Amino acid sequence: MASSIVFLNGKFLPEHLAKVSAFDRGFLYGDGIFETLRLVGGEPVLWDEHIRRFETGLRLLNITKPYSRPKLRSLVARLVTLNDQPDSLLRITISRGVGVRGYSPEGATHPTFMLSLHPSPAVLPGHPPAWRMITASQTLPTHSPIAAAKTANKLIQVLARAEALDAGVEEALLLNAAGEVVEACAANLFWISEGRISTAPLASGAHPGITRSIVAELAGPLGIAVRETTLLRPELFIADAVFLTLSSWGIVEVIELDRCPMRRSPIVPALHQAWCSEIRLLALQN
Repeated sequence: MASSIVFLNGKFLPEHLAKVSAFDRGFLYGDGIFETLRLVGGEPVLWDEHIRRFETGLRLLNITKPYSRPKLRSLVARLVTLNDQPDSLLRITISRGVGVRGYSPEGATHPTFMLSLHPSPAVLPGHPPAWRMITASQTLPTHSPIAAAKTANKLIQVLARAEALDAGVEEALLLNAAGEVVEACAANLFWISEGRISTAPLASGAHPGITRSIVAELAGPLGIAVRETTLLRPELFIADAVFLTLSSWGIVEVIELDRCPMRRSPIVPALHQAWCSEIRLLALQN
């Protein structure tokens, strides 16, 4: 397989030639952030929303913004052309770079910045992927400002996903210390009950997912309201349906939790159909 081209610190180069310092703070401490978004026909889906969250993360970590939005967009377009991957996943990664030894960010004034493309999962409109989950032993903190950004330090999610892999399932459910349902390792979580779609509030520890933010728009034509509320794990088993949202897969149906089959609803395939239509429309509008 031919080596793909990445953009690293101002240069387009084959991935096997892309080198980062052994003293980069992203490697040493996870001191950085990233974004992953879907490209359709070479056009980024929900670009403004992803970049807005990326910039929020930069401000939170006090890392200098490396490029303007127009320049970044042009770099992405060039990367797509060089790799001939118009339908793919784009990952934007930035770390604080190299600084003095220790936790202090002193001296780290030249961030490490990379753009890379990856195969996007195939999705069939109206036929959402069906995943099984287990409840992770890891828990998420509540009211954390860090949850507003996709930081490069995802140890809780890494350990939870390892538990899922050991159990032979696709994902893991993360709770907070109060036992409330929060999200999955790489996705926001929703449940359908009493004719409404619900998800955990951000204060419970949930990440402000980009696909999460458009569920209300997708559900509107179906005549279904969306709300934020807390829920304890046992209540999830009596929901009419449970689904996940993430930029790479869109809408994913949860068919099993901790070896127990979950109820399924035709609303989830309808939402998946709406998401597939929406991403194509959004790509055309860019």
